[in-house]
Amino acid sequence: MKPYEEWTKLAETERKQAEHDAFWDAYFAKETEAYKTILTEGTGNLAGKEAELAEKFDMTTTEFAGFIDGVNTSLKKEVDLDKLKEDTALELEVDFEKLFYNMHKAKAHWLYSLKEWEPVLSEEKRREIAKAYRTSGIYVRKDARIGRNEPCPCGSGKKYKNCCGKNA
Repeated sequence: MKPYEEWTKLAETERKQAEHDAFWDAYFAKETEAYKTILTEGTGNLAGKEAELAEKFDMTTTEFAGFIDGVNTSLKKEVDLDKLKEDTALELEVDFEKLFYNMHKAKAHWLYSLKEWEPVLSEEKRREIAKAYRTSGIYVRKDARIGRNEPCPCGSGKKYKNCCGKNA
């Protein structure tokens, strides 16, 4: 079975709540360390075979496939996870601004609050990206206003001010 298929199967396995929490806590700890390493290196470039990169980050090839799944939308060129094998040569180039934004989108506060971000993105840039994320879900809806001398929308034939808008 390919690493991504294994990851999907592993991630979707039904477990008791305690086992579920333990599984994800262990994975998130490894993921956090991987991001710390990537941010400390500061280049955002990872190259090597899938198995070599997994070993570099102290993960199994299955866990590393899950890591790639998480970072994939933040890469300059996404990886086709279905074709991923242990001996697949990878050249991953992380777009740090997209990564920071996507960490907010995933509500991964333990990742976007890492101190290792400081030399990679300025505090001002991090604030700007966080604000862009927060405002991305805000939609302003303006209803068409009815003029007081226009016909009432209720269909009475009266002016709005003498009908539904009388007490408004």
